[in-house]
Amino acid sequence: MFKKLIIKITKALDKFNIPYMIIGGQAVLFYGEPRFTRDIDITLGIDVKDLNIFLNIISRLKFKPMIKNVRDFVSDTMVLPVNDIPSGIRIDFIFSNSEFENKAIKRAKKVKYNGTIIKIASLEDIVIHKMVAGRPRDIEDITAILSKNPEFDSKYILSWLRKFDLLLEKNLAIQFKKIRAI
Repeated sequence: MFKKLIIKITKALDKFNIPYMIIGGQAVLFYGEPRFTRDIDITLGIDVKDLNIFLNIISRLKFKPMIKNVRDFVSDTMVLPVNDIPSGIRIDFIFSNSEFENKAIKRAKKVKYNGTIIKIASLEDIVIHKMVAGRPRDIEDITAILSKNPEFDSKYILSWLRKFDLLLEKNLAIQFKKIRAI
């Protein structure tokens, strides 16, 4: 069911020229780490100011927002959680206008997925997303996908993690070096 839904969503996003990349568990699966995921996470290359346009697309896809006050929630969180009623699958659409997200969307890998071209975040950008999130599951995902994909751009990852370290007052670059050494 996930495959059909991903294809349905990405075709609609392409039709309406909405830049995007698939992130989260679905991207981790793509990079070879089998794992259970209950949702689909998609970063959009549009700002919250384009919410009305996007709500039209959601309506055409017959998705139901999972919150009552959509505008306030999306303005506060930059996320629009919706439900595909027939399958019960949750899709989180993440609005973005940051330099990192814009570059990551441009770097997204175009891959053939059941005969349809979809865009999945690069391995490096998945690692960066997961380092910033920092949950135990994210660290497990990073360790697993790096072990299965030893050819990656460590300098790119560290460059962004250092920027996030300054912004978030964290030590992501140091943590990544420790993970990479495992």
